[in-house]
Amino acid sequence: MNLRKSLYALALFLTPAVAFAHTGHDHAGLMAGLAHPLFGLDHLLAMLAVGLWAAQQSGAARWALPLTFVASMLLGGLLGFASVQIPLMETGIAGSVLAFGLLVAVAARLPMVVALSLTSLFALTHGVAHGLELPELASPWGYAVGFVIATAVLHAIGYALVRYLPQAAAPLVRLAGGASAITGAWLLAG
Repeated sequence: MNLRKSLYALALFLTPAVAFAHTGHDHAGLMAGLAHPLFGLDHLLAMLAVGLWAAQQSGAARWALPLTFVASMLLGGLLGFASVQIPLMETGIAGSVLAFGLLVAVAARLPMVVALSLTSLFALTHGVAHGLELPELASPWGYAVGFVIATAVLHAIGYALVRYLPQAAAPLVRLAGGASAITGAWLLAG
């Protein structure tokens, strides 16, 4: 029953995104910022995986991983707004899908400094990509608010899936991590 409610909530959340398909009308940038993480498979999988991985942790890591991702991504977005390029950005994004997927698949519990450093590095690449793809007429601040909200919601969905599914569903979460890792490997190969 909880899975059904979660899927309905996800469907309702994503339904308004269909209306975002027509560009050029969002001068505030909020809708474009909301849509960006949702419609890029690499961004979507990485951000969901961060939520899944955070929920597999204990203590402060449960909130520190998603917060670190959001803060580092915002910093990267600001760099992207300033047209700062980072080397191997797309490789870093695809690598994040692979890495976060693997971390979920094995339910890894890394030392906090390692987990936060890895999360920061990957989030920075996502943020720079978001910033560089700012629509021409959009407000950078509205766009940033949009991609921060969408990212936090994706983290929360991943977290909620792990925390509120029955314990018997834990293997499914690990399989989802494995599928994400395979997708990341495919993205890296392409």
